[in-house]
Amino acid sequence: MVERFEKFFYAIYEISRCWHKIASEELKKYGIKGSYATYFTAMYRNEAGITAARLSEICGRDKADVSRALSLLEKQGLVIRKVNAGNRYRAKVFLTDEGKELTNYIIRRIRVALEIGGHGINEEQRSLFYQCLELITANIQAISENGLPDESSL
Repeated sequence: MVERFEKFFYAIYEISRCWHKIASEELKKYGIKGSYATYFTAMYRNEAGITAARLSEICGRDKADVSRALSLLEKQGLVIRKVNAGNRYRAKVFLTDEGKELTNYIIRRIRVALEIGGHGINEEQRSLFYQCLELITANIQAISENGLPDESSL
C-alpha cells in the first residue's frame, strides 16, 4: 500500500514539477510566470468573459494570485476588464487580440508537450487513464471536504 502511494504521489508531483518548469521556460520570454498558462487557457475557453473569482475556482488558485496576475496581464495589454456597476472584482475579463495570440502559442506548445509526454500510449489507454485520473481526483476531493473515514468503514 505504501509503495502504491509513493508511486502515485511521486508521479503526480514530478508531472506537476516538470510542467511548471516547461511552462516557465516557454513564457519567460513574455515576462509572464509559467503558472499563468492555466489562466490563459481558461480565459480562452470563456470567450464571453470570466470573473476573477471564477478564474480562481477553475484554476484552483488563490484569489490574490489571480488578482495580481490579471493586473499584470492588463498592464501588458493581454487582457481587458469590463467593469459592471463599479465593482472591479466582479468585472469580466477578456483576452485582447495580443492575449489571444499568446494563448494560441500556449495551446500549440501544450499540444507538443502532451504529444511527447504521451508517446507510446494508444487512444484506448489514454481514455482509460483520464477516466481513472478523474475518478481518483473526485474521490480525493471528497476526502478533503469530508475528512478521511475510519479504517473500519472501508
